[in-house]
Amino acid sequence: MNCKAVIFDLDGTLLNTLDDIAESCNFALSAFNFPLRTVDEVRQFVGNGYSRLIELAVPGGKENPLFQQVLQKGKDFYSKNCQNKTAPYDGIPELMEKLSKEGIKLGIVSNKPDNEVKTLAKRYFNSYVTKETAVGEMEDKGIRRKPFPDSVNKLISILGVNKEEVLYVGDSDVDVLTAKNAGIKCISVTWGFRTKDFLEKNGALYFADSPAQLFQMICSTSW
Repeated sequence: MNCKAVIFDLDGTLLNTLDDIAESCNFALSAFNFPLRTVDEVRQFVGNGYSRLIELAVPGGKENPLFQQVLQKGKDFYSKNCQNKTAPYDGIPELMEKLSKEGIKLGIVSNKPDNEVKTLAKRYFNSYVTKETAVGEMEDKGIRRKPFPDSVNKLISILGVNKEEVLYVGDSDVDVLTAKNAGIKCISVTWGFRTKDFLEKNGALYFADSPAQLFQMICSTSW
């Protein structure tokens, strides 16, 4: 395979965002006197968008009459505090630089709100992705969130490459299914929010244990 573009998931793949997400979740829960969630619980809740996170965190989920208020409280808090503790995983900045020097196009697709995706991408990866190639959740614009392939297909079109030239990199079962639905190969990273065993049980075929190994896999022609 001659890889010309890589599409990355954001949370748990490029950035460790877990503490900021958990803090926003618990800020919203505490505002309505609901039980708080541990970081490990939040780790299991993320991956399907912020609304799904709050649905799983709030007692009774969407049936709770205060669900929408908790959701909005969490979104507002996270929008202002999404950079407090978030940071790239070790080796990620170097990986992005090396891929860019190889002439490989880079993009980001996330179920995180689009504004926060663009904010974080601009802060950490401004040299490698643009506002157009960092895509977050935009279901209000008719683009279904992962695992539907809509956002990936949109980004492939923006990058100007064929699907046979694209690799998808993520850390969750949602990412594995997204790549499958988009008809592209997926590399699962083992440093994120899901275990390798969990990923294997959910169909993952290729694994990278470090950004250095991921670079070698992306640049390999033996796919």
